[in-house]
Amino acid sequence: MSARRQYWMLAIAAASILAVTTGLRNALGLFVSPLNTSTGLGIVTVSFALAVGQFVWGAAQPIFGALADRAGSFRIIVTGAVLLALGLAVTPLMHTSMGLVLFLGVVSAAGAGGGSFSVLMGAAAQRLPPERRAFASGFINAGGSFGQFVFAPVAQVLISAFGWVTALLTLAAAALTTIPLALPLRARESAQKAAQTGSITLSEQTLIAFKDRSYWCLHAGFFTCGFHIAFLVTHLPGEVALCGLPASVSAASLALIGLSNIVGSLTVGWLAQTYRMKMLLVWIYATRAVAIALYLLAPHAPLTFYLFAVVLGLSWLATVPPTAGLVGKLFGTRYLATLFGLTLLAHQIGGFFGAWLGGIAVASSGSYEWMWYADIVLATAASLINLPIREAAPQAATA
Repeated sequence: MSARRQYWMLAIAAASILAVTTGLRNALGLFVSPLNTSTGLGIVTVSFALAVGQFVWGAAQPIFGALADRAGSFRIIVTGAVLLALGLAVTPLMHTSMGLVLFLGVVSAAGAGGGSFSVLMGAAAQRLPPERRAFASGFINAGGSFGQFVFAPVAQVLISAFGWVTALLTLAAAALTTIPLALPLRARESAQKAAQTGSITLSEQTLIAFKDRSYWCLHAGFFTCGFHIAFLVTHLPGEVALCGLPASVSAASLALIGLSNIVGSLTVGWLAQTYRMKMLLVWIYATRAVAIALYLLAPHAPLTFYLFAVVLGLSWLATVPPTAGLVGKLFGTRYLATLFGLTLLAHQIGGFFGAWLGGIAVASSGSYEWMWYADIVLATAASLINLPIREAAPQAATA
């Protein structure tokens, strides 16, 4: 098999897996209202369960990343698929806050982490030459955006046509499709591990990273990214409802975010081959702050949400390729799944607060206004905090 064909098989497989896991996770905001109505647990409890899910998904990243660095990515993806399907399938049976948090917030989120960014991008980076990594990261990331574009409207159609329980069970079945999709990632794992024998240990590499200011700057910026994305994924349907608009507007907006981020991810992956990745992050976060400010000033009509979704989508997960690329550029790819997984943990700590505080805000004040203002401040801070990151002019990354 030619190297070019292997490259595309690997990239397409990883992008497809991310499409499923990310698409399923980002469609869960559509279930907030049905869950609240069915269980009677309250919007704060449902938001807290999804907030726990944001944190657990992040906490699972370095754990699964470290396991993938040792045992190979295929086994981790299979384990994640089973957990994700189990968590989603059992959630309709839960009518207590503890049960909801356990299966929706812990089991399903941990499963999604097994087939997500750290494992997939780590596997790709370790198998691809340096000159292909930046665009491959953007391509894989675009898969996650495509999944959101597909699963958000599909989930809404299923909820409307068959009820939220059938919709959630259908999503659980879809999670299992990542198992056959992971088969191309088994190739070359033995040779890969043999070639890495005798290199620096995981604990040594992690200690080096934690002593580096640039690594902490990446964590801080990614914290804000997680806050922003989790707040919107969880509460955009609620914001749309507060404006007196139908649920179809929120589903279409989430789909537009995913579709636009395909363009954003591919574009950023391509630009990262030419421009400093830290400057790409600076402009991405600044764009978010401006977009939110303009949204607050605009009339809250369907067209406003659609335009807002497109602008946000261009920067949505476009932060992932340059962030993963900088981790690999600073510390190499041997333990990229683990080190980037730790960065994703910071992202999801922000995600926990974005999802949870959004629920508290609307329950206490009846609106999300102060959350939008907080988001502007955090996005501006994230833009500035990426400036001190040390990064040489773009060249072939160090393997």
